[in-house]
Amino acid sequence: MTITEKILAKASGKKDADPGDNIWVSADILMTHDVCGPGTIGVFKREFGEDAKVWDREKVVIIPDHYIFTADEMCHRNVDTLRKFVKEQGIKYFYDPGTPSYSGVCHVTLPEKGHCRPGEVLFGTDSHTCTHGALGEFATGIGNTDAGFVMGTGKLLIKVPASMKFIIDGELPAGVTAKDIILRIIGDIGVDGATYCAMEFAGSTIESLSVEERMTICNMAIEAGGKNGIIAPDEKTIAYVKSKTKKPFECFKSDKDAKYLSVKQYDASKFVPVVAMPFSPDNVKNAADMKDFKIDRVYIGSCTGGKIEDFKMAAAVLAGRKVKVKTFIVPATVEVEKAISTEKIGGKTLVQIFEEAGCDKPAPPSCAACLGGPVDTFGRCNNDEICVSTTNRNFPGRMGSKGSQTILASAMTAAASAVRGKITDPRDV
Repeated sequence: MTITEKILAKASGKKDADPGDNIWVSADILMTHDVCGPGTIGVFKREFGEDAKVWDREKVVIIPDHYIFTADEMCHRNVDTLRKFVKEQGIKYFYDPGTPSYSGVCHVTLPEKGHCRPGEVLFGTDSHTCTHGALGEFATGIGNTDAGFVMGTGKLLIKVPASMKFIIDGELPAGVTAKDIILRIIGDIGVDGATYCAMEFAGSTIESLSVEERMTICNMAIEAGGKNGIIAPDEKTIAYVKSKTKKPFECFKSDKDAKYLSVKQYDASKFVPVVAMPFSPDNVKNAADMKDFKIDRVYIGSCTGGKIEDFKMAAAVLAGRKVKVKTFIVPATVEVEKAISTEKIGGKTLVQIFEEAGCDKPAPPSCAACLGGPVDTFGRCNNDEICVSTTNRNFPGRMGSKGSQTILASAMTAAASAVRGKITDPRDV
């Protein structure tokens, strides 16, 4: 069996789980946030009763992060709904904005706070929940109706996905990152190339990546239609998880004779920095081929591009240089926010490097403009603006106005593009 099949078999109490099987799976964690949380709560109360209790108050994790730093009253109402529910239910893990418990973006908060463990099943009301497959678990996004059912029962009926394997071997060239790897793969197979499949990533290149870079790869499995992205846990994974939680976990790996829907192999030495042009994540071009494409702004942040490692890469490019376009810095979590104020390159903190380069003052940790949001959202694109962004989706209106355009890139490519005011291969600066 593949790693995905093994995890689902365990979660269903079966000896095996074959692609296409419909099985009842026990959840280890259910996550919801301020966008989908009220809807999930509504389904839960409708189906189980106004006075019903969640199946496990320590396994429901609620993380407001999308539309929180805004004057919009509808957004405030959503968060108030979550606060009321948390109080009623005695939910243990609630990361409330404006309090010391607040953390930031759910997909980075979950692993930082020890909610992600190998061998487990994590459901979240967000399509990018597949991020956490980087920790060797089955993690996938679900809708409010399914989440309301999980909230009441701790179980969900799902179809076992077939697995596609992507083997990347070799050493990555300078200037090439995990974001370039996953964009190249999505460009190859298309946004529907892995529909309802488990995208399993393996090979020496993947093994050489940090846990944070692996998160970037799994995060964007959904952009190829994947049910989940997953990477087998190794010593790096285990060390990371044990640094965040003392809870026990079980590691799984695919059998050598596991069956895959397809297997694609890549030579990492042939990868180059790439960008995904509007309006689809599979509209992938080599950054060097787009060097004359002018831009209006750069956005470095989100669950995909707002981790501490992303900011280190951006700072390495921006050190001693000035940006030519408005450049936004949005740390994913409070932990990342603190780190960019202490981590140094050449004797200067990352924040100092960003400020001296002319970037905007870092925003409070949140999803901010990644999902557009209300008109007062930090970094939100205006009409006709073209933005190079480290986010994960570039559909029309994704980062604000429907007249704007979003170009997806790595933190290094985004920083290099900010310096020239045009799409730029980071190796050129």
